[in-house]
Amino acid sequence: MGITLSQVKLMGLYDDRLQTIPPAFAHCTCRSLFLLSMRGTDKHRMQESESQLIERTRGGSPEAFRVLFEKYQPILFRSVVYTLQNVDTAHDVVQETFVRVWNHRSSLQPHLPLLGYLFRISRNLVLDHLKHDAVQKKLEAETATAMYGSKDDPADSLHASMLEEKVAEVIRTKLPPKCREVFLLSRVEEMPNAEIGRQLGISVKTVENQITRGLRILRRHLRQYL
Repeated sequence: MGITLSQVKLMGLYDDRLQTIPPAFAHCTCRSLFLLSMRGTDKHRMQESESQLIERTRGGSPEAFRVLFEKYQPILFRSVVYTLQNVDTAHDVVQETFVRVWNHRSSLQPHLPLLGYLFRISRNLVLDHLKHDAVQKKLEAETATAMYGSKDDPADSLHASMLEEKVAEVIRTKLPPKCREVFLLSRVEEMPNAEIGRQLGISVKTVENQITRGLRILRRHLRQYL
C-alpha cells in the first residue's frame, strides 16, 4: 500500500509548494518511508562513499538522496541564511536547491563534488531572490532592528552590532561568489582547508588564496570600525 500525503507530512518529507507527494516518495510504503526518515541508523548507508550515493540517486533512490540531503542541508542552509539574513527565505532557497537536484538527478556526476554543485544552484536562486525589491526592503528593516540591543554599555553594544552587521554586509556584497563560499566554510563552518578543497574540488592552495583574499577585502571595508 502506497504512502499517504498526511504520512509524508508527519515524517517531515513534504514539499508544501508542490501540494502533492514528492515523486521520490510516491511509491514508498509507510514503513519504508519511516525508515527513510530516520537519521544515522543504517551502517550500510554511512559506509557508502559520496560517489556511490550520487550514483544511486541518479538511479532514482530516495534513500541515497536522503543521505546526501542530511549531509549537506545544514551546511548549505547556514551559508544561504548568512547571505540573505532571512531564515524563511533561506529555507525556501535550500528546499528549491534540493528539489532541482532531484528533478535533474540524471545529470549528476558521481566523480564531481556535490557541495560545489549545490552552491552553484543556491547562488543563482539567491540572486533571483535579491532582485525583488520586497526582499531587499525586508533585509534592510531586519538589519536596522538588529542594531538596537540592551547591553550593559549601550555604546559598546551599538559598536559591536554595527561591526557585526558591517562584516555580514561586506561578506554578502563585496566578496566574489567563490571567495564567499570558501570564506564561510572556513570561518562559519570551521571546516579545515583540506576538507574545503575536497568538498569544492579545488586545491588547498586555492582555498588559502581565497581566504587571504576575503580577509583583505574585509580589512579594506572595515577600517573605520577597527
